[in-house]
Amino acid sequence: MKRGLLVLLLLANQARATGFTDLGQDIAPRRGTGISLDGSLRTRGEALWNLDLDRGLTPSGQALFPTPLGDPGSQLLTHADMRLRTDLSIYAPGGGVAVKVRLDVLDNVTQGSTAEGIPSASSTQTSPDAPIHVRRAYGEALTPFGLVVAGRVGSQWGLGMLANGGDCADCDSGDSADRVAFITPLAGLIWALAFDLSASGPVGARKDGARGIDLGRSDDVHSVTLAVLSWRNDRARRRRARAGKSTFEWGAYFSHRWQSDDVPADYLPVAQPRMSFSAADVMARGFRATALDGWARLTTPRLRIEAEAALLIATVDQPSLIPGVLLDGPVRSTQIGAALESEYGRAQDRFSAGLDLGFASGDPAPGFGAFPQVGAAAPQPGDLDGAQASPPGDLRVDNFRFHPDYRVDRILFHELIGTVTDAFYARPHARVTLLRGGPGELRAAAAAIASFAVEPTSTPGNARPLGVELDPTLLYESRDGFQIAFEYALLVPLAGLDGSTQSATVAQLARLRLGYLF
Repeated sequence: MKRGLLVLLLLANQARATGFTDLGQDIAPRRGTGISLDGSLRTRGEALWNLDLDRGLTPSGQALFPTPLGDPGSQLLTHADMRLRTDLSIYAPGGGVAVKVRLDVLDNVTQGSTAEGIPSASSTQTSPDAPIHVRRAYGEALTPFGLVVAGRVGSQWGLGMLANGGDCADCDSGDSADRVAFITPLAGLIWALAFDLSASGPVGARKDGARGIDLGRSDDVHSVTLAVLSWRNDRARRRRARAGKSTFEWGAYFSHRWQSDDVPADYLPVAQPRMSFSAADVMARGFRATALDGWARLTTPRLRIEAEAALLIATVDQPSLIPGVLLDGPVRSTQIGAALESEYGRAQDRFSAGLDLGFASGDPAPGFGAFPQVGAAAPQPGDLDGAQASPPGDLRVDNFRFHPDYRVDRILFHELIGTVTDAFYARPHARVTLLRGGPGELRAAAAAIASFAVEPTSTPGNARPLGVELDPTLLYESRDGFQIAFEYALLVPLAGLDGSTQSATVAQLARLRLGYLF
């Protein structure tokens, strides 16, 4: 039973990440057409207490978190949602070709949000406007020279700090790319070359209305990535660990993205959608961005240490969003991010513990710059978020942003700020198995996260200490595919989250999560 549970844990945590090392791994010789279907149903209910921290409004008149509509003085908000995720793989006879699709049904749809008619009289739930999201659809072909992949592909790298496929049990988004990639083993390493059409700009209609056409090439956004990895699969890593051997793996990639022109009218918020465009809507952009990322993992029989570091450099020659209104000077960016995870103890051991660390470079502009709104006013000192560049005086954006699905806590970065940015943290954690019996096991885990700002001027309280958060978990997991987890969080805010006249007070979160894996 222990071995079965271990395999289930590995599948639940790492399945279908669709990094360069995952593509083509399940292609094998077969006589006929093969079909594989797997996925999960997830439901979550949560209660959030005092996430506005009772510290008053920011200078822009915003609370740090929404407050109840009916009683703004109340502290409690609740929420429940669900998602059915299905991964379908179809293998052609012969074993050299596969087509794969990921569908998310009722993706994070709030339960009770689609009641029919008058809410108090509703007896059913209607289907939302977009009940099915096609996350991925791509093909894999094994050739004598390597693997050729094309379509909308999931994108995962390293720890998921920068590129994250969104495969964890509590993930909400995940990256995908319209990509053509070639992957081949050479000199004991895995080499990958990928070309992405990241954005195509305005699309017009053809005569029959069945297909579109890209109205311009200069406004397209393209990305090219070259990656190299020294990597072993999970089975090889476990086999070496049983033999008392350590395994060292590493990877590095170089990625470059560029765009010559832009058509802001295609994506800026407007009262009425634009149905046609002209040459007057096109403006020079001159966007160039380069990413360098390195990843390494050391696995011994009882210890795992894994780290990732990234450097992002970008230039926007013309940052204006209004055709005909040009700004002097480009906006430049240099961003640095790093994360380290460690754990002493094997997955089948009753106890394990470790220390995680993270760093995301900051920008001295007010607000964290996690999710700035297009067209919003420049942030004021004391605001929680906002654009980090404010031409013509401020022409830099230097805050690195972790992927939102790379989770290190449950309240501060996940709910209030939105992701790790302009901050560094230390996260000791431990796990203990309380009970093993029947089809599953019961485990308890806890983590403590101490968080600090890199730039005090970014924080609402103009101070570096942000908070200390405690995140305990009680999890039951069955080898039959059922999971039930109770998760709690307690955030003790520090001076960086205080208001101008009021100190921030304690926030709490409680969540019940059910998972059905198939």
